[in-house]
Amino acid sequence: MKFKNARKIHFIGIGGIGVSAMARMALKEGKKVTGSNLAESEITSELKKFGAVIKFQHDEENIESGTDLVIFSPAVPKDNPELLKAKKIGIPAISYPRSLGSVSENKYTIAVSGTHGKTTTTAMLADVLRDSYFDPTVIVGSLLKKEKTNFIHGNSKYFVTEACEYKRSFLELKPNILVITNIDLDHLDYFKNIFDIQKAFKELMAKMGEKDYIVCDPNDKRVAPALVKAVSKVVDYTTQGAIGLKLKIPGEHNIKNAFACLAVANILGINHSDAIKSLNNFEGTWRRFELKGKTKKGALIYDDYAHNPTEVQVTLKGAREFFRGKKITVIFQPHLYSRTKIFLEDFAKSFNDVDRVIVLPIYAAREEEDKEINSKMLASKIKKNNRETYYIEYDQIMNEFNSDIFGPEDVIITMGAGDVYKVGEKILSKK
Repeated sequence: MKFKNARKIHFIGIGGIGVSAMARMALKEGKKVTGSNLAESEITSELKKFGAVIKFQHDEENIESGTDLVIFSPAVPKDNPELLKAKKIGIPAISYPRSLGSVSENKYTIAVSGTHGKTTTTAMLADVLRDSYFDPTVIVGSLLKKEKTNFIHGNSKYFVTEACEYKRSFLELKPNILVITNIDLDHLDYFKNIFDIQKAFKELMAKMGEKDYIVCDPNDKRVAPALVKAVSKVVDYTTQGAIGLKLKIPGEHNIKNAFACLAVANILGINHSDAIKSLNNFEGTWRRFELKGKTKKGALIYDDYAHNPTEVQVTLKGAREFFRGKKITVIFQPHLYSRTKIFLEDFAKSFNDVDRVIVLPIYAAREEEDKEINSKMLASKIKKNNRETYYIEYDQIMNEFNSDIFGPEDVIITMGAGDVYKVGEKILSKK
């Protein structure tokens, strides 16, 4: 059973940023949607407004009669009762990446891959294509600022989506244009090393033909080895002319993301000056250097999803360039025991561009506790490079954090892939 043929779909983990986008697509196409999630959120509330029936626990009874397809998040364990029920009664169950591949089969697919920058680049491309009336369907791993959604329904052949390398999920896609923002070490709970990551990219490019395009920096020392056997046309995004490019979002990394978009626009025949205009109007996405607000004392609060050392470094370097003369405080929530443990020394050197670092407990997500690593160890390591570093418990910072000590000369950045953004929202609620 393919996505397009299903009439009633049940989504396990429907609150996830990817799975929820597929649920939105199903609702837009008039399909009946049910789902389950462990917690309510703004995303699930929006889905319910559009007609989704959602239960907030995982139970085999959530699989209603008449369901003809189950789509599940890659984070869902194999012994999930709803997955087991679907298997028992013969309902096809596919992962979110597989469903993405099913949707892209009959589309001209522009897939945005890379260790960093996927979400921002995908959102930028969405604006460039829509402003030029390409009417694309878009799935992005965040919420677009204008529409507050992670899904855009288009009526053309164009499909723009993030292509995530984790567990080789992106191999479900067969891109016509593949954007590689970069290749870096990450997800080492799955990949063995950088060579294994490069191998995954090679496997993706092996699915592409001579008429397809790979947009990347072919001189990047970690990208170049992945291109060795590629038969598609390689387009160097670093050679794009960018006269007049004045982004609203900071950082050299975002300029590179914009270059990649300009390369795609050129391939599609979009007027260069029109693409520049779209990029200059781009305001970012949810949790990507997102301005959350200003405290009553005048301190600015930003939030960013950065969760590995390179992302942290480039984001904070951009913040320092953007906020010259201001005092920057980062409230960092490490994501995953494995990532914190593997990159401990790298994280320790990632906060040199800020004035103060507050480290929260590790957000475990899909992992069991590892007694060999904790945030106190990370804070101790960071302190050797940034003397004003503190470890604070999550409940303590949520309930006792005194934002009155911050004024108009201060910038507070909450950072991490967990729920650290709630800290900033809590601070702002004390106005």
